[in-house]
Amino acid sequence: MAIILSISSQVVFGPVGNSASVPPLQHMGHEVMQLPTVLLSNHPGHGKPEGMAIEPKVFARILDKTLSLCNAAALNAVATGYFASVEQVKSAAAAIRTLKSQNGALVVLVDPVFGDHGKLYVQQEIAEAIRDQLLPLASITTPNLFELSWLTGEKAKARPAIATIARELGIREVIVTSVPAAQNELETVLVTDEYAYAIAIEKRKAIANGTGDFLAGAYLAHRLLMPANTAFQKSMRMLRRVIERSDGSNVLAIAPALKK
Repeated sequence: MAIILSISSQVVFGPVGNSASVPPLQHMGHEVMQLPTVLLSNHPGHGKPEGMAIEPKVFARILDKTLSLCNAAALNAVATGYFASVEQVKSAAAAIRTLKSQNGALVVLVDPVFGDHGKLYVQQEIAEAIRDQLLPLASITTPNLFELSWLTGEKAKARPAIATIARELGIREVIVTSVPAAQNELETVLVTDEYAYAIAIEKRKAIANGTGDFLAGAYLAHRLLMPANTAFQKSMRMLRRVIERSDGSNVLAIAPALKK
């Protein structure tokens, strides 16, 4: 199984960030080192959280120390999600560049967690740093439809146009989430150089926070073991189970779904 470094937010209540993306990775037997960018009591969707962002210099020191303690060249993948500062992005990008120079087979998944519902929810400078410094290092990226539009400067709703726009990112595998579809459904679209493949899930009145984080982790967990199309199908089935178990709540029901 793979050894993975996962860099994202960390919350105590209500899984988002690492709390949502890491369980499917561990469920598939991978070893995961978790580096938080923020440490919060809860996602803001549950009310104002207590906690703090990890100070950039502290973040950089933790990252450097972690990589010095492990065999960095043996890492199989790095996954990134939410960042609290431009400096954190710079530190992560520098570390990934070093890791890629040591291991040309390193898989890098960048989940550009910076906006939804038509607006950014981080400072624009952070979104720009993710676009300019992390995305060029990625072999996989998992934007929602708004994030894809922001990254490319182009808007699209139809699947063929989304595939064309996603390929402009120049990344081997792009998974676009939250794509409106017919008959009260949302599609998630896997775009590669060869094909675009969509899977629809029925819209629900209440969708728990963290579904995008969970899907990114589930896809990486499977992708490290199998081809992209198969990994996509299996991770979407896993996501569907989690959403079904989470009905009526804005908290992902990860543990019971993974036991199934």
